[in-house]
Amino acid sequence: MISGHRDGTTGTTIAIPERQVSPHGETPKTAGRRPDGPPARRRGAAPGRRRSRSPAPSSGRYLVTGPSNAQQRSQVARTGAAIDSVRGDGSIEVSAIPSELAAIKRLGFRASALPAPAPEPSGRAATSYHTFAEMQAELDAVVAAYPQIVRKVVIGKSYQGRDIVGVKISDNVATDENEPEVLYISNIHARERLTAEQTLDLIATLTKGYGSNSRITNLVNGREIWLMPMVNPDGQVYDMTSDTQPGRMWRKNRQPAPTDLNRNFPYKWGCCGGSSGNVNSETYRGPSAESAPETKVLTNFVRSRVVGGKQQLKLFLDIHADAAMVLWPFGYTYNDTAPGMSADEAATHQAIGRDLASSNGFTPGQSSDLYITDGTTDDWTWGDQRIFSFTIEVAGGSFYPSPSRIDSLVAGTRESLLRLTEYADCPYRAIGKQGQYCPAGLRR
Repeated sequence: MISGHRDGTTGTTIAIPERQVSPHGETPKTAGRRPDGPPARRRGAAPGRRRSRSPAPSSGRYLVTGPSNAQQRSQVARTGAAIDSVRGDGSIEVSAIPSELAAIKRLGFRASALPAPAPEPSGRAATSYHTFAEMQAELDAVVAAYPQIVRKVVIGKSYQGRDIVGVKISDNVATDENEPEVLYISNIHARERLTAEQTLDLIATLTKGYGSNSRITNLVNGREIWLMPMVNPDGQVYDMTSDTQPGRMWRKNRQPAPTDLNRNFPYKWGCCGGSSGNVNSETYRGPSAESAPETKVLTNFVRSRVVGGKQQLKLFLDIHADAAMVLWPFGYTYNDTAPGMSADEAATHQAIGRDLASSNGFTPGQSSDLYITDGTTDDWTWGDQRIFSFTIEVAGGSFYPSPSRIDSLVAGTRESLLRLTEYADCPYRAIGKQGQYCPAGLRR
């Protein structure tokens, strides 16, 4: 349920069928076998007489050459393939099932198979990335060390029953003050492991610097900052435990018909060829908007921040990997302005996005400058909730950069997250129109 009063720090939960998770990350039905393994034999079925079923087509990774602009990349995306990255020479890396690969080739583009990610010599490439359990333990440790400015929140449950957890950081953290709020999420795509590290780094920066660094202290004192490192915990657990078994490079959640959570949001859902209706596709949008429990948990939380008819969240950030870009809405249309996006609103998104990109050398652009998408987080948070919204695609060169590079990679993006947080008092300050749009009481 959603808190119906101003004390929103209690968190948000939703009513879904309870699926208990064992300490090993398994549900009762999966205990004793590998996570997400084959289901138990149907009651009453004779051994060796299982019903014949064609295996679902598996996704492979390919390098596609030929597309040279957003329209052509959107043609590739319209097949249902997930565009993983755009290389400097214009070629694109995609994840695609066989029917999508065939469709890409029918468009006249060339495709060649990419090698599978090589495991570390130990066979466990993920050892230096936080597991779901380690992330929870780190949040608990931060709360214990800084109880005056950090509060842990559980906003709901994943499909398999894991907590979707985060922290609130503010000077009077137990009080819901009249301060501008920001929400930053990461790891909505399971394989994008570096994104959770980026969010954990920001948590560490804000807590360790409080009281000694005036910039950090002012941010914490003047804002309510919500940070959620792993919003797709089932997918993250599956991906991270799969280095020696099928499942690595996992993107979606873990429903029986796994859904791309970043195509499941209820704004322009399925409208424009930016997602797939094929359940086997990497960009499967689900049978309906908000059909994934994790999506519903996030939208419920965002809606819970509407107090007295006014949305308290001023900025939203969805952290992805690994394109080294700063993106803003809309993704469903190539137009800079559209219904729900005025010229000043577009200019504000552009100015903030370019400022963030200037801090780390990333490429700034509207989401659709890459390719058309629909049903995404930041199209919804802006289009439906009027929260200035951004995606940062952290750098790394792959979804699994060497653990030895984690510290330097997250450090390279840290400044852009701090700058974004500073804009929460009045995003229109980026275009010099704070006097026109922002009440004096919100300018800090």
